[in-house]
Amino acid sequence: MAIYYFIFAVVFQRGTDDFVPFLLVGLVVWQWFAQCVSHCSAAITQNHALISQVNFPKVVLPSINIVMDTFKFSIVFMLLLIGLWIMGYPPTWSYIYLPLILLIQLLLNYACGLIASALIPFVPDLSNLIPHLLRLGMYGSGILYTVSSLPENIQDILAYNPMVWIIESYRDILMYNQIPNVSSLAIYTCAAISLYALARLIMRKLNPVFARALMQQ
Repeated sequence: MAIYYFIFAVVFQRGTDDFVPFLLVGLVVWQWFAQCVSHCSAAITQNHALISQVNFPKVVLPSINIVMDTFKFSIVFMLLLIGLWIMGYPPTWSYIYLPLILLIQLLLNYACGLIASALIPFVPDLSNLIPHLLRLGMYGSGILYTVSSLPENIQDILAYNPMVWIIESYRDILMYNQIPNVSSLAIYTCAAISLYALARLIMRKLNPVFARALMQQ
C-alpha cells in the first residue's frame, strides 16, 4: 500500500485526496477478477487424470473455482465495506445498484475464466502468458490512478477494458454516492451476458475433445 501510494500519488501525482479507500476498492475488485481467471485457467489441465477417466461436463471444474473465489471475495468485500464506513463512506441510496455491478463482474469473471480454461489444453503456452496479461491489465484498469487524469487518447484506449468501467462504478457507488451511467450500464450488461454465452458455447463445443488434447501434451 505504501509503495503504491509513493509511486502513483507522490512520484507521478496520479493519486487523489482519498487515495487509500480509492486504492482499496480497486485492488479488492481487481483481485476477484484476477483470482477467478488465474484459477480457472488451470482447472482443466490440473485435472487431466480425472478427465481421462470420467466423462462429465468439464465446465464443472472452472465453475468450482468461480464459486470458491467468489465466496472468498464476499468475505473480503464485506470487510472492505466496513472499512469504508469507518473511513467516512457510509451506505447510501446508490447501493441499490451494487448487486447489478457485482453480477456484471461475476459474469465477466466467469466468462474470461471459462475461455482461459478452454483454450489452455490446446495452447499450453497460454498458461505462462496469463499472469503477465493480468499484471498488464492491473496497470491498465485505473486501480492506482484516476483514468480521467490521463490524456484523452489514452482514455479512449482504456475504454475498451471493461474492468475500468466496473472499478469506476464501484467507486462511484461506494465512495461518491453516484449511480452508474444508465446507457453504459445497459451496454456492459449486454456485453457481459454475450461474453458469458460465448464462453459457455466454447466450452460445450470443446468438451468432447479435452481428454484427447490433454493426452497429446
